[in-house]
Amino acid sequence: MNKLTNLQSFLKQQQLDAALITDPHNVFYLTGFNSDPKERLLAVMVFAQAEPFLICPAMEAPDAKAAGWTGEIAGHADTQDAMQVLYETAANRNQPMERIAIEKAHMIVERYDAINHYFQSPEIHSIDAQMNAMRVIKDEAELDILRHAASLADYAIEVAADVMQEGMTEIELMTEIETALKKRGITHMSFDTTVLTGPKAASPHGKTGQRQIERGDLVLMDLGVIYEGYCSDITRTLAFGEPSEQAKEVYDIVKRSEQAALDAVRPGVTAAELDGIARKTIEDAGYGEYFTHRLGHGLGISVHEFPSIHGGNDMPLKAGMVFTIEPGIYVTDQVGVRIEDDLVVTEDGYEVLTKYPKELTIINR
Repeated sequence: MNKLTNLQSFLKQQQLDAALITDPHNVFYLTGFNSDPKERLLAVMVFAQAEPFLICPAMEAPDAKAAGWTGEIAGHADTQDAMQVLYETAANRNQPMERIAIEKAHMIVERYDAINHYFQSPEIHSIDAQMNAMRVIKDEAELDILRHAASLADYAIEVAADVMQEGMTEIELMTEIETALKKRGITHMSFDTTVLTGPKAASPHGKTGQRQIERGDLVLMDLGVIYEGYCSDITRTLAFGEPSEQAKEVYDIVKRSEQAALDAVRPGVTAAELDGIARKTIEDAGYGEYFTHRLGHGLGISVHEFPSIHGGNDMPLKAGMVFTIEPGIYVTDQVGVRIEDDLVVTEDGYEVLTKYPKELTIINR
């Protein structure tokens, strides 16, 4: 309950009466209950001066208890107005409800209107920045989970390297990867697994399809798993057969770019500085126009979370932050390379969580 206590302290400091947390990832962070409620209402209401309660579909109340939630659960049936159930449960706390904080980035207009209706037009404030500030620093228990999630991502690349064959389609390789992970107990990937071969690797967000692996191809794989509610995210680009000289050159530049950014990670360095360091390596090699995305993103319960590691973010790094570094070069219809690692900022530097080797792997079979 320490995370809830921290949020309550914030509410008191800001003279807010309550916070309504509706993002399922933040509900999980605060309560330990991990659910995908679809269109149904899932939320935790946290009060400055009273005990919080969880509201969820009635059919999921036993699951919430099994997940370790010991507070009140307001279950709502499909035939009920869930926002009315929320209001009535909150009213039983006999607390002032004049200043309510919500996640503005997540709240839908229909529920926003219901809050104004039931709570009689309270002052609405944003809790988004505070939730980001709480989640951005991982504790040791979270880091242990993230390390294991990263090791499973490493294993996925090992599987791919072992089973890759000439003529195998991208979808077939993806299936081999995900089947192996399911045998390790993984039920969900942190996003749709990407396998791109040959010239298709030059599309940063290309779609896995029916293209077959050919000799000389670079094979770009971007994937991650969800383990105990936390995500990993790795990209490796392997070569099947001897790659072209251009491919080798581009790979070396990306590898040096990623390492330059890694070497700069320590508390106090800004996200923008990291992005600039990685980008300069690629620009100096003459490929600056082909690095078309940010350097990385925060990682945790969400695969893409706060902070964004880009050139416009002057946020200084702090120990306990976990994020990706993933520079890439994408020359349309020719060559594409991305190398991505997960890392945590330590008191005097960094720890890389993903361990799969980054020397260019050339698979000959």
